[in-house]
Amino acid sequence: MSKILIIEDETSVLEAIAAYLRKEDYEVFTADRGYKGLEYSGANDFDLVILDLMLPDISGEEVCRRIRAKSSAYIFMLTAKSSLEDRIRGLEIGADEYLVKPFSPRELVARVNALFRRIKDDSQQVNISSYDGGDLLIDRDRREVKVRGEVIQLTPIEFDILEILSSNPGIVLSRETLIEKVLGADFEGVDRTIDVHIKNIRKKIEEDTKSPKYIITVFKLGYKFGGGDN
Repeated sequence: MSKILIIEDETSVLEAIAAYLRKEDYEVFTADRGYKGLEYSGANDFDLVILDLMLPDISGEEVCRRIRAKSSAYIFMLTAKSSLEDRIRGLEIGADEYLVKPFSPRELVARVNALFRRIKDDSQQVNISSYDGGDLLIDRDRREVKVRGEVIQLTPIEFDILEILSSNPGIVLSRETLIEKVLGADFEGVDRTIDVHIKNIRKKIEEDTKSPKYIITVFKLGYKFGGGDN
């Protein structure tokens, strides 16, 4: 049973989300304060954290940073901040997806179900790919990436993007294709969402982010994977 933590200070929203998820047989923990959520996350190994950004005791952004520093759990942000820059900032600090309030609990549950279907599909692939003489290793079974022997901490969505690109070497994948494969066909975000994740991945795996050799931009078309020696 997948474990989900909801951090949300609006009681009606918290209870509605929890009820819908429990009907889907998820093990759900709830916290109405940020520090309480951090306490739970430190004591449990969650698969998903659903996090409101507007908390009374500590900012959701700071909660996200602290959870991401210690956990590879997926993080869904709930926010009334609908501007593009606010969304981009959330992705940059470690969130995987976001949902702007007001939203339907059914929509959130659909996204959660789609997420765990993807995780289940990924778990059936047991292999390790090596690139450039072992400089880059992608372990699809453990969902682990190593760069020159050092384990690199990618967020779950970052790993999914890298895994999809590396599984299709040399093939240009558009932003729309990556969004559909990683975030689902019903994702209502913007193309720049993928660009932010790509930027974060490059910082972690590329020696020179201005001249990347693994994730290559194809002008006006999308991205392709350029690693060799698989």
